Amino acid sequence: MVEKSTADKFTLTIPLSASGIEDVKPGEEVKVVAKDRKGKFHVQTVKMGKDKKGVATFRFLSHPGPLHVVVGPADASEEDLMGLQTLSLEVSTRQWTDRSVLELPDVVIPPYYWFWWRRWCRTFTIRGVVRCPDGNPAPGAKVCAFDVDWWWWWSSRQLIDCVTTDASGAFEITFKWCCGWWPWWWWRGRFWRLEPDLVDRIQPILQLDPTLPKIADPTPQPSTALFERLLSEDGEPTRLPQATVDPSELPGLRKGLLKRLPREPELEHLKIWPWWPWSPWWDCHPDIIFQVTQDCQGEEHVIVDESVWDTRWNIPMTLDVTLVANENACCVGQHDIPEGECLLIASACDDLVVHVGGNPPGVPGVAADTDGFRNPGGGTTWSDRPYAGVIPIHGEFGDSADVDYYEFKWSNDDGTTWNPMPTEAAGNFKRWYHGPKVGTMDPPDWHRQDFNFSLMEDTGGNKHYVVESRQHFEANNDPGTWGLGNIRQWAWTTVSLLMRWKTEGIFADGRYRLHVKSWKLSGAKLDTWGILPLCNTSDPNGIVLYLDNRVVTGGPTNANGQACGGETVHLCTTEPDTDIVSVKILHSNGTETPVAACGNVPITGTDKLQIDLVAYDPDGHLGIFTLYAHWGEDGRRNLLSLGTLTPLSPSPVAWAPPASQVGPTYGQAQTQTATPPIWHGGALRLTIDHATDAFPKTCCYLLQLIARKRTIFNCDDDTWTHINRSERSFMIQV
Repeated sequence: MVEKSTADKFTLTIPLSASGIEDVKPGEEVKVVAKDRKGKFHVQTVKMGKDKKGVATFRFLSHPGPLHVVVGPADASEEDLMGLQTLSLEVSTRQWTDRSVLELPDVVIPPYYWFWWRRWCRTFTIRGVVRCPDGNPAPGAKVCAFDVDWWWWWSSRQLIDCVTTDASGAFEITFKWCCGWWPWWWWRGRFWRLEPDLVDRIQPILQLDPTLPKIADPTPQPSTALFERLLSEDGEPTRLPQATVDPSELPGLRKGLLKRLPREPELEHLKIWPWWPWSPWWDCHPDIIFQVTQDCQGEEHVIVDESVWDTRWNIPMTLDVTLVANENACCVGQHDIPEGECLLIASACDDLVVHVGGNPPGVPGVAADTDGFRNPGGGTTWSDRPYAGVIPIHGEFGDSADVDYYEFKWSNDDGTTWNPMPTEAAGNFKRWYHGPKVGTMDPPDWHRQDFNFSLMEDTGGNKHYVVESRQHFEANNDPGTWGLGNIRQWAWTTVSLLMRWKTEGIFADGRYRLHVKSWKLSGAKLDTWGILPLCNTSDPNGIVLYLDNRVVTGGPTNANGQACGGETVHLCTTEPDTDIVSVKILHSNGTETPVAACGNVPITGTDKLQIDLVAYDPDGHLGIFTLYAHWGEDGRRNLLSLGTLTPLSPSPVAWAPPASQVGPTYGQAQTQTATPPIWHGGALRLTIDHATDAFPKTCCYLLQLIARKRTIFNCDDDTWTHINRSERSFMIQV
């Protein structure tokens, strides 16, 4: 006896008929999927014949048991078909009794399903480009497209796909999108989160109607329980599911809510449920937002982060977009190279030299004392700003400048003598480029190239610390592949970087001039050199900057003897230094009561408040000082706005004289005879006619005095970089 092949042990035949559909063409395909009890998919793609019929045949090695069979569009995946509202049938174990071949009756395909099958799953294409604010491309950026939905004040983002931009910043995403889901299937595949922007839109609307019951506070995940009070009748809450949302219940829930909620056209326009009907499982065109990240200079940054308000509703099957990156993007693009045999030093800390005093073309009417300061003679609080820390210096050699290596020189005597830059002050720096690694044709990516501060010998036997020019590097590493339109493009942020000048702990405070000495190579040695002129002038190249670094020690006291560091709020520095010297209540009878730290003092409506304080910068670069009273829960009051400041003479401390100008800002000090760029501050007295203006209620109070310098530290414009503070707390009984 010959045994049958194992492939023929069990056979299931499912005939398909589309005879009632007019536009069925021979060869059109339908997918049939049988899912067994173990969750395995068995798939057949059936081509319809001239008679508009076809057959799906499944063969099993062993008894298949019960099967769930679905019929649907050929371009849907097996997983998708299980979630679509399409034709389905069940094959029970009993139907296989005493047989190994099972043929089902014809599965008739209604015109309704044939119509939707060709629309449920379609291919969409998103084409776009990521550009920086100046229009230059952002290559090597990861672009992720999301379909976004929101229900009440929760939102859900479904990742479509992520791709990487090419050298021109362009990208293309092609994806298949299906609709016609079972609501429970669609909801199950979504992760929801609270959307604060939606909360901010909905809550004020609810608060406009005082008759509406207060609904529950927002929760991280969706729940219909928060609508219990809104739907209650006669004070009895309507019990709703606590932890989950059943999409099949939403139409009825919406009907009840619309009877209670005020009509709000804005929320209807924003398609917020229940003001807007909601059935996203039938959304056959996705609603798209983007997030773009970029890893350029060793750190990953989000450079485009769209919110629900940026949604592109019901996109067409081909969508073209332009995404504008933020300031964190690393971009490439054309940069201006000056003409001639020259050098243009363009900026320090991204501040153009024209905004720094003493650099060409100069600021008319500004005194030479402000040379090297940013925004010289501006007359504001943040004018006349010195530099500190690390200062990147950018510039470009002219198109005729044949420079192989260069070195920076510095002078602190206005150019009378020039000194070589110490290695610790201008060590290695990095330029970033997008493209293949040097010497390879690897796939394009962001790479860094180190420009080393090297010790080289000239033809006369002298040693110099020099840096290779970018032009010489390009000419000797894959020449002809660099620049706009080529496969390797420098990052806009580092293409013109000449040096990162490290000043803290190396250079004393004061005004410095820097210039660049250029070298040609002869073999392996430095040969011809010169000081190239500044482009568009006949003057030697250079830049002038004023340094104001500060020393911070370890404590426990600073150089002025003040407690600092450890558990104090006072920094161990004297640049600047602060002190709340004394606080007194002046009574109408001529007596006074000191308010010591941790003291407890009663006041009345006729008492005055007198505070002696010091805010002092020995370098004369004070920008502002503030004095606030804090109390209770979030209470705060600006004391300087309540009283009168006067110089305190004699000064109560040896390390600060009486203030020549009381400020409290550098801008105000300039109207009080301060001569730019100097304002030291000093010892001051604040008198407030009514102590109750400062201390309005019985409570514990904290006085906080903060002084801030104008210094730009590590190119950070933040005015909190060079500060100091003093605090005193006590009890006041009103």
